Amino acid sequence: MLNGFKQFILRGNVIDLAVAVVIGAAFTAVVNAIVDKVLNPLIGAFFNADSLAEALPVHIGSATLQFGAVIGAAIQFILIAAVVYFALVMPVNYLKRVSFRRVEQDESDTSKPAPPTELELLADIRDLLAGNTAAGTAAGGEERPSS
Repeated sequence: MLNGFKQFILRGNVIDLAVAVVIGAAFTAVVNAIVDKVLNPLIGAFFNADSLAEALPVHIGSATLQFGAVIGAAIQFILIAAVVYFALVMPVNYLKRVSFRRVEQDESDTSKPAPPTELELLADIRDLLAGNTAAGTAAGGEERPSS
């Protein structure tokens, strides 16, 4: 039982996922800071509010709907999606294209016939010489003695 757990923990997938969660949490803190401390005040100033979360309030009876907070969450989502796309998806897609081209090129290189080996060339030369000797004898010529 403990051996199976050890194999599970030491697999690369679990370590990669743990690193991704930690990096994701740290990245969330950065994005939240950008949205809360930079974008919310800028957009809030446009709507005469201290921050975007307080902008565009709609009062219905005793309840207050804060549409600025929804806009802030949408901005945060777009920022996260943009960073994930440009920092992760684009580079991985590029690496996949390069790898695919390399594999495709290797396949086209292997489809060409391999050059004959030295032993095959020598065998062909021997066969040609034997054929010339046999053709000379069959044509009525005399076979010369070798010196």
